[in-house]
Amino acid sequence: HGLIMIFFMVMPAMIGGFGNWFVPIMIGAPDMAFPRINALSFWMVPFSGLVAASGFLLGGAADAGWTAYPPVSNIKYSPGPGMNLWIVAVILVGTSSILGAVNFMVTVFRMRAPGMTLFRMPILVWTVLVTSVLVLMGTPVLTSALVMLFIDRNFGGAFFDPTLGGSAILWQNIFWFYSHPAVYIMVLPAMGVISEIIPVFSRKPLFGYPIVVFSGASIGFLGFAVWSHHMFTTGLGAVATAAFSLLTMCIAVPTGV
Repeated sequence: HGLIMIFFMVMPAMIGGFGNWFVPIMIGAPDMAFPRINALSFWMVPFSGLVAASGFLLGGAADAGWTAYPPVSNIKYSPGPGMNLWIVAVILVGTSSILGAVNFMVTVFRMRAPGMTLFRMPILVWTVLVTSVLVLMGTPVLTSALVMLFIDRNFGGAFFDPTLGGSAILWQNIFWFYSHPAVYIMVLPAMGVISEIIPVFSRKPLFGYPIVVFSGASIGFLGFAVWSHHMFTTGLGAVATAAFSLLTMCIAVPTGV
């Protein structure tokens, strides 16, 4: 349920749907920069969704939660093809996200209408741009973790098996390094939508436009610095716990703005 809602509903709807529809219109571009890559990115989403769901028909779908923590997700506790199909599906939909992010960034930087400077762009375009940077920087990290888990399950690897010299905590670090920015990948476009709708219907221009822009960029930057607040119970130590707590409080400031 978590996988379907996050990777196959919220992200495609907010970024792929609203982004593809409105970004070219708002910056005066005739279309996205790479229409064929856009089509590939689109069709990879339903295909990867079918791969993930096919586990139900092939002996049981993945049953390790959307976080897929080892050892729950290793071959001993999640036998059968369902978990492998989950891994392949997330790699495919992640590749789709990366292609879409590249497309958005090139479109915004290279296809703006004459006179449409960066600081004249609507807030939604800014939030989609920051989101694209998050996707481009974070998704390959998750892909590396998924490849390692696939090797552990099928080829005798030991990346996440402490009994063979691996580390289950390693998965948590890599996973949350992507999955905390994923929170902002989902929410930043929605913030952009709200920042467009409310000024229109209140008949007032957006207050503090540059501050809102820099706040969005700050959320993107700090989003990569707070991942271990998902791991406070793993014994990080006092210094790391204090650092990630402080950074978490810091990111509340631009989020509030």
